[in-house]
Amino acid sequence: MYLVQLLLPLNDNGGQRLSGALFQEVREELVARFGGLTAFSRAPVEGLCQDEARRAKDGERLVCEVMTGALDRARWDGYRHRLESAFRQREIMIRAQPTARR
Repeated sequence: MYLVQLLLPLNDNGGQRLSGALFQEVREELVARFGGLTAFSRAPVEGLCQDEARRAKDGERLVCEVMTGALDRARWDGYRHRLESAFRQREIMIRAQPTARR
């Protein structure tokens, strides 16, 4: 099993707040595909990254997690590219780690 985490920004690269409908669409798609999801939405996490000019930029993130038996990297890469376009981002982080259901 794998735990897959999607770190979704609350604002686009220009600093504009993203529509709640966009997040709802992601939630519905993940639940339909994986049968459930955990979203850490009460207290968004904050992340820091360096931009091209090596300045630190921060941003709030919503973390969504799903469990999957197999990890189809090509499918996740395609989904990440779709999310980057929809969320108007240069990069969206999706990470996966092996896990066991107990």
